[in-house]
Amino acid sequence: MVSGRTYPLPEAQLDRFMFQVDVDYPSASEEEEIVRMSTSSYAARLERVLSPERVLELQELVRRVPAADHVVRYAVSLARATRPQETTSPPFVREYLQWGAGPRASQFLILAGKARAILDGRFAVSTDDVAALARPTLQHRLILNYRAEAEGVRAGDLVDRLLGVVAP
Repeated sequence: MVSGRTYPLPEAQLDRFMFQVDVDYPSASEEEEIVRMSTSSYAARLERVLSPERVLELQELVRRVPAADHVVRYAVSLARATRPQETTSPPFVREYLQWGAGPRASQFLILAGKARAILDGRFAVSTDDVAALARPTLQHRLILNYRAEAEGVRAGDLVDRLLGVVAP
């Protein structure tokens, strides 16, 4: 993972993104290819893959995937467990977090899980889907406190720890 961001966004804007996907630097050969292509007259030819209407249809399909009550409870429990002021939060959350994930995180955990289920050929979201997408969905919503930063604790590592203590 590349540490730091080029243009840090305010916390309120970070919450609007569904995922944080960490992208490392390219390998030397990949970077050479990037330089060759971007400094030549090469022009990529783009072709439409989906129409705007089809994108909307697929979004609606994802929303129609059922989520059982226990799956929704799990997503909500994960998000709530990141909040240091919650009495049910694990001690390490209160120790390292200044601010946790809001309700939008719970919503995105379910929507992401539904999409994962469809992509896997299943007709319902599971707690495994939610857990698999917890790190990219939650890590950018967690505001570390001074102690965490001083000790080099990363938000994604805290999410991984949460997955070990929040039962599905």
